[in-house]
Amino acid sequence: MHKRLRDWFAGTSHLGFFSSQSTALLWVARGVFVALSIGIATSTASMLDFDDVGSRIAIFGLVLLISLGVIAIDLLAKDKQITTISALFFGLAMGFLLSDLFWRALDPIVSTYVTNLLIKNLVHLFITLIFCFTCVSILLQTKDEFRFIIPYVEFSKQLKGSKPLVLDTSVIIDGRIADICDTGIIDTKMIVPRFVLQELQGIADSSDKIRRNRGRRGLDILKRMQGNTKVELQMHEGNLAELRDVHKVDERLVVLAKVLGARVVTNDFNLNKISQLQGVEVINLNELANALKLVALPGESLQIKIVKQGDQMGQGVGYLDDGTMVVVEQGRHAIGQEVPITVTSVLQTPAGRMIFGKIEPRSAEERVRARDTDVRSL
Repeated sequence: MHKRLRDWFAGTSHLGFFSSQSTALLWVARGVFVALSIGIATSTASMLDFDDVGSRIAIFGLVLLISLGVIAIDLLAKDKQITTISALFFGLAMGFLLSDLFWRALDPIVSTYVTNLLIKNLVHLFITLIFCFTCVSILLQTKDEFRFIIPYVEFSKQLKGSKPLVLDTSVIIDGRIADICDTGIIDTKMIVPRFVLQELQGIADSSDKIRRNRGRRGLDILKRMQGNTKVELQMHEGNLAELRDVHKVDERLVVLAKVLGARVVTNDFNLNKISQLQGVEVINLNELANALKLVALPGESLQIKIVKQGDQMGQGVGYLDDGTMVVVEQGRHAIGQEVPITVTSVLQTPAGRMIFGKIEPRSAEERVRARDTDVRSL
């Protein structure tokens, strides 16, 4: 099962950003381009006034070779970045615009001293090349800042609806995220970066039994979430320019979330702090679990089953359905029993919430029996 899961993430599944459907459409576009190129080459060769058949074939072959060269360059350039393409496009556009404006101002001066039309055209071409190169060079070196000056260049930030959730390794192994998905409360996209999957694979292949079991549990959780129709799970390849010089998984996770405009879901306290320092929103499942625990106010009544004795004399300890510890004063005699208690105070700690209470008043006979039991326990 783990092998199938790894193959699923490695393939072109519908959960990947680069699906098989988009790949097929890309090949259709390439085929249309080649067909149009052949048509243009045929028309060009037939329209030229060449009596030599060999010359027409040479023209046809040259146009076809250029079109195939464009396809070859497209196939070889697999690591395309929208920021780089945007910088090239706007750099060339800005270069042509500035060179044209500059030439309009310089043309009267050049025409006064230069009468040769060929030289004037060469000067114009040289000025155009200077402006285009300068603009492209500046934008390529500052493309990360440039996309914020012109927001629509950064296509990855055009998000509709809720922000996606980037899952950390710890929260996948924890498993509670799958239970949350089963409730249907999450209506946004969940992203698993490839480097997180690789870390899970490394843990699952560890020689240490405990780590190996944790890694396999994480893969099982991903398999379960994959089959859940209530949640959209996607795999991100992580081929971003911002990640090239970042090697630690936690740092890569924060950078990826920042680039995608997503939120990080984790149980790691340190990753939580790092994300907040980087300005990335974080959802900590431990904090979420504490927030969902029952809120008890002093004076309220609860029905508690006391399961063990407390640290102090006469105390009994019980638990609510959500795991909240309830300390019952003078409740040791009721171990194994379900008794009504009155909440006296609530203590909030970093580890969770603790409730203190006392057994509600009973009849005189019950109070005497409880007192005798406490005396014997001493």
